[in-house]
Amino acid sequence: MYREEYEKAYKLAIKDFRIKTLKGMYPYLQVLDDILSYTDVSSEINLGLLDIHINQVAGTKTAGRTNAFASNYMPLLPKDSEFAAKWCNLYNAHIEEGIRDPVKVYEFMNRFYILEGNKRISVLKYCNAVTVPAYVTRIMPVKDDSDETRIYYEFLDFYKKTEINYLNFSQPGGYTKITGLMGIGQDDIWTDIEKEQFRSSYIQFTKAFEKKSGNKLSLTTGDAFLLYLNIYGYKDLQSKDSNTIQQEITKIWNDFVFYPQKPEVKLIMNADTAVEKKPLVKRILPLNPEPLKIAFIHTKTAETSSWTYGHDLGRSHLEQALGSQIAVKSYFNADSPEKETECFEQAVADGNTVIFSTSPKLLDTSVKYAFKYPKLKILNCSLNTSCKYLHTYYGRLYEAKFLIGAIAGIMSNSDKTGYIADYPIYGTIANINAFALGVKMVNPRMKIYLEWSKLKPESSQSSIKDISVSFISGKDFITPEEGTPTFGLYEKSSGAPANLAMPVWNWGIFYEKTVKSILNGTWKQESQKGKNESINYWWGMSSGMIDVICSSHLPSGTAQLIELLKKSICSGGFNPFSGEIYSQDGLVKKSMPDSITAEEIVTMDWLADNIIGSIPAMDEFVEEAKPVVQIQGVAKAKTPDGEIL
Repeated sequence: MYREEYEKAYKLAIKDFRIKTLKGMYPYLQVLDDILSYTDVSSEINLGLLDIHINQVAGTKTAGRTNAFASNYMPLLPKDSEFAAKWCNLYNAHIEEGIRDPVKVYEFMNRFYILEGNKRISVLKYCNAVTVPAYVTRIMPVKDDSDETRIYYEFLDFYKKTEINYLNFSQPGGYTKITGLMGIGQDDIWTDIEKEQFRSSYIQFTKAFEKKSGNKLSLTTGDAFLLYLNIYGYKDLQSKDSNTIQQEITKIWNDFVFYPQKPEVKLIMNADTAVEKKPLVKRILPLNPEPLKIAFIHTKTAETSSWTYGHDLGRSHLEQALGSQIAVKSYFNADSPEKETECFEQAVADGNTVIFSTSPKLLDTSVKYAFKYPKLKILNCSLNTSCKYLHTYYGRLYEAKFLIGAIAGIMSNSDKTGYIADYPIYGTIANINAFALGVKMVNPRMKIYLEWSKLKPESSQSSIKDISVSFISGKDFITPEEGTPTFGLYEKSSGAPANLAMPVWNWGIFYEKTVKSILNGTWKQESQKGKNESINYWWGMSSGMIDVICSSHLPSGTAQLIELLKKSICSGGFNPFSGEIYSQDGLVKKSMPDSITAEEIVTMDWLADNIIGSIPAMDEFVEEAKPVVQIQGVAKAKTPDGEIL
């Protein structure tokens, strides 16, 4: 009987051996000694007796038994060999009593290599065992900047708090993200209950994932688990049965197949395609449907946030423009995960079929609900978002900032001006640099002193108050309750500041054109069926969504020049980022008259050479700002050393 089992295991070995050979891959077990021969090692640590997961056993410590096993740990030696007899005896012992004797292993980069007990591992793998007791010695690699080493040291930090050694990721940042999705603090030590619940959930997911042959894909099970939790969340996982999990895995299967490739970000730069003629059938057979129900979900209120106030003005414009064709309802104060869920659930319960979530903070929840309710049209106000389940929208504010920079350069009576920014997120760096280029166009000697408003007091890099500047570019707009004139481009003086110009977000233009396209049945025509792409609307001044207002304090000649530049930008005759551009670190682009690409503008993580200041790191921001920076921040802002989490 046991000889028959050995023969089955032998056939699995031969099959794996042939597949690996045909693909030009090494068909035997990995040998740790070979790996260490070209690896710098810092130390060895005795971890004692642990339960290790069979799937993490990658090979053998020495080359002595390499040819006895295929890479899947199934036996390669003939069934009449002494090796086969010992294998069968071990199989018998496992079936009768279970293998209890610990193996001896070395752990390197969260993979295990057997020193003693290779046949035991072979039998246990054949019998689909999950864990095996092992005496473990950890080999520590020298820390460097490679992704593999970064991931490993992230694992070690995770292991100290969790004692979990079975979770692997192929990309940096996985351990931090999965802890966040569980709602556990990054520095918290996990309780025994949290460990057991996680283990149970992970095993349940793993079984469903492998049943779909997910283990044959290039990503790790940890990668897949993280993708799954990003969509479906962790909280309800334990209450789901295996069929439900398999169905959910099926729905996002392409996310696993394409990993780590994300959907291509398709930037829709022109508003002209947003409103097209109604399809012929709608013109021939005009209908009088019920009003289209539209929800606006905000993180704050119009009274407490200028950002929310601007979007609420857009909502008002939309209602005035489309009247009885729509029914609009707003939901405020979605400022925590619980409140976000509450607002989205209520918006769905109220029958809304179009949802605008007006902050990058709401992106993750927007994705979850877009996937949960595929018939809903959900749009999130963010930029450079790679997600095919919803559309995003933002404005090319840098076009307006360029014009305001030119005004500052013309009007200033000194060679210094100030710029106050909030978050270093996608688009914001382009705004700062465009302002700097506008200044440089008319005053090459002028320096821009950059200040960030969302930094901790101890992290503040400089204060414009201490610098002799004539004009400051401050917040784009204010709420009615603030009543302060320090917005847009204003003159710094001992008396009341004089406003020269301000950028304008006409959100109502976007909302009106987008909703019209939904009513006309032409929405989503930008997305090509079957393509793995994410639709990002990124409209500029030519659409009317972005504008600049000049005050009466501005001389008429300067106002005329700005209007001329504005018309040139709107017509496509001029791009603020055309021509030779220098950053603080040197030449960025030298070709004339070509401009850098839209994608390069979106993801800028450098500052122009006439800017005094830098891009802060994540740990320098106040707690309120960190979620936005984490979701939408440029690379240099996400960690102290500029690495993307």
